[in-house]
Amino acid sequence: MFRAMRIEKQFVNEWWMQVLRAGIVLSVVSLQACATTELRTVPAVQSFGIPDKAQVQPVSIADSGLKVMTLNMAHGRGDSFHQLLQTTDTTRGNLDAIAVMLNREQPDVIALQEADGPSFWSGNFNHLAYLAERSPYSWAVNGRQVEGAGLAYGTALLSGFELQQPQAVTFDPSLAMIRKGFVVSTIDWPGKPDLKVDIVSVHLDFSSEFTRRQQARELIAVMRDRGRPMIVMGDFNTGWHHEDSTVRLLAAELGLDAHSPGVQGLETFPLSGKRLDWILLSGELEFSSYRVVSDVLSDHRGVVAEVVLNSAGSGQMVVHRMGTGM
Repeated sequence: MFRAMRIEKQFVNEWWMQVLRAGIVLSVVSLQACATTELRTVPAVQSFGIPDKAQVQPVSIADSGLKVMTLNMAHGRGDSFHQLLQTTDTTRGNLDAIAVMLNREQPDVIALQEADGPSFWSGNFNHLAYLAERSPYSWAVNGRQVEGAGLAYGTALLSGFELQQPQAVTFDPSLAMIRKGFVVSTIDWPGKPDLKVDIVSVHLDFSSEFTRRQQARELIAVMRDRGRPMIVMGDFNTGWHHEDSTVRLLAAELGLDAHSPGVQGLETFPLSGKRLDWILLSGELEFSSYRVVSDVLSDHRGVVAEVVLNSAGSGQMVVHRMGTGM
């Protein structure tokens, strides 16, 4: 009898937890739909002071290359179900873990997705500023694709190099209830101040390849107008292998390279075992290294790559450019 009562109690608790989770999801979607955001903005470049150059440019000073990284930081929730169900101290602890990883890996520029400004569901403080103050980065740009109703978040860039000419784009909101977009900014290539390179942090829709392709076409139009070499990083929410892959569309339309798109072992979303997070390079650049970071910092894994200027016959890493037949 007591065993039956325990089972029944456990069942009721699990049922209420599912109801709570469903309620949170529906409430969040409704709040995001109510938020008002301009679709194209010029976000402010935040400065956090200029530390020692030896700290800011550990890779670039040595070889005139650039070390870049992308990470979906999941609003600071780590790998838990939802940030609303944890304390602010837990959120800060999760961000501290990201800062530890950044100090260890020391990328020059980081593309972040689901980066929160002050939001009721994640402690009401600026997560990007929190990270910058605990790692050797001087500049940040936050392209908030959702702002209002107590929420402020989106894509972001954190950099040891000065970020110039920033632009934030929120994709057509009629395409999906949860707003996505990208932020882009320009840096001077290390050791070559006359060479300007655009860095993009993008987050595409999770639910529909059709929607992702429509969103990608907005990104393509903006980046063609900017007309610079580019590094496009982020959570694409899709893989490479199917014919209508949005990653392949972006590579084809913008002349971008993906590192080893057919190779196993580069999966970034453990829940599905898929590679959803990508770094893409324009033809003026090439990979000298590429790997997935093993740290469990969110439901996604970070990706880090070392990038150098393209020189004929110098690349030993396997890349794929649409149209080459590789």
